Amino acid sequence: MSANTGITMASTSTYAILGCGSVGHAVAEELEAEAKDVLIIDCDEGRVEALRDQDLNAQQGDIRESSVANETADRDVILILSSDVDANAEAIEQIRDRGEDQYLVARASDPVSSDELQDAGADVVINPSAVIADSAMRALETGELEYKTKQLGEEIDSTNERMAIRIHRSPDPDSIASATALKAVAENREIGADIIYEGEIGHRENRAFVNLLGIDLLSIEEVDIEAYDTIALVDDAKPGSPQHEEGVDIIIDHHEHDHDHSAAFADIRPNVSSTSTILTKYIQELDLTLGEQVATALLYGIRAETLDFKRDTTPADLTAAAYLYPFADHDTLEQVESPSMSAETLDVLAEAIRNREVEGSHLVSNAGFITDRDALSQAAQHLLNLEGITTSAVFAIADDTIYLAARSKDIRMDIGRILEGAFGDIGEMKGHSTDASVEIPLGIFTGIEVSEDNRNTLLELTEEAVKKKLFAAMGVDSSDSNGG
Repeated sequence: MSANTGITMASTSTYAILGCGSVGHAVAEELEAEAKDVLIIDCDEGRVEALRDQDLNAQQGDIRESSVANETADRDVILILSSDVDANAEAIEQIRDRGEDQYLVARASDPVSSDELQDAGADVVINPSAVIADSAMRALETGELEYKTKQLGEEIDSTNERMAIRIHRSPDPDSIASATALKAVAENREIGADIIYEGEIGHRENRAFVNLLGIDLLSIEEVDIEAYDTIALVDDAKPGSPQHEEGVDIIIDHHEHDHDHSAAFADIRPNVSSTSTILTKYIQELDLTLGEQVATALLYGIRAETLDFKRDTTPADLTAAAYLYPFADHDTLEQVESPSMSAETLDVLAEAIRNREVEGSHLVSNAGFITDRDALSQAAQHLLNLEGITTSAVFAIADDTIYLAARSKDIRMDIGRILEGAFGDIGEMKGHSTDASVEIPLGIFTGIEVSEDNRNTLLELTEEAVKKKLFAAMGVDSSDSNGG
């Protein structure tokens, strides 16, 4: 039906409007424009005559009287839109007293009267002030996006040679997808761009994501960053990771940055859950032809960052995903999200199950010495599925580093903060409230140099210290631990 009420009725529905002030008049004109059968009843004789002059079906009557309820008995939908809220409430009561199942939309003036009209029997209550405010906010958001898009375009266009798009260390899907989208925006404006990362592409899913979609990434070690005349930071601000903002021209992120920046263009929105959502909005505003690679990357970036819409998801994330969905390659998404489990992963999982220590609903386990660090995150996820477990952490030693992966489905626990509290002073933490990891130099943690001769000693010291620190940070006492 009308956009003013937000309801949709069958084309054969008949309507009545009780109380035809400016709001009712606007609704009546819209319904008439759609060739709907509309009856208007108002107590103001002059207004009724003016409505009739417009060839509208209008009658004079007091909407509080039972005669009006009888007059509208054959109408499917009744909109009670008088500015007199008390009169609207009485009209609802008169109509409901007839015992027929008509759809009632009523006008309120504030939240209190909204509740009163709902209690009186209205199916939908509208508050014109709230509707205007909502409309104003949507217009503001639209205008701000248009302005920001123009600014971003101008900054990209100022590139003389080539643009570098930097993402955070050991990037996750949201970083990679956002950078891929910004690169597409730049190339659409005939500006060449490279996506540059530090560390390595960890996790089997992330490597599958990059390889299956054919995303070109360059290691910071392969390039001369000084050769680029425009530098963009995309999804770069992560807990425990340094931020490289000196000489940066563009910043786009959904994480707050720890300090002020001097970038010519910045769009930092902590009110959305992924940077991929922000880049999707820019692509929509620019009306770019969305290629399958970019659409698939952005959709996966949003899904990964929100745990498939189960973590901190906002309406903006959902609308962005809905826009991307028809353009994405869903067969590729399925391959990315369901990577095969390697033999070593099975071994690590078996070792983690054997060595698990459980306190309440918290599980911590030592997987020993490993070569495939991705196996830890998969093991932590599988252990989280054990009965009664809400938080899992699996750690192991690889080369001269302790690697730990943790997962949590306990809404009261922020596992990222737990790891930061336990190991932030000696290790590098990455992640979120439900999914986090930490890397700790083994020598710093144990005070012992790594060698083949002391592997077992290192493992014992690591196991005791890591478990003690983790359980303490989780707020549980591991002195009476059990093997689950």
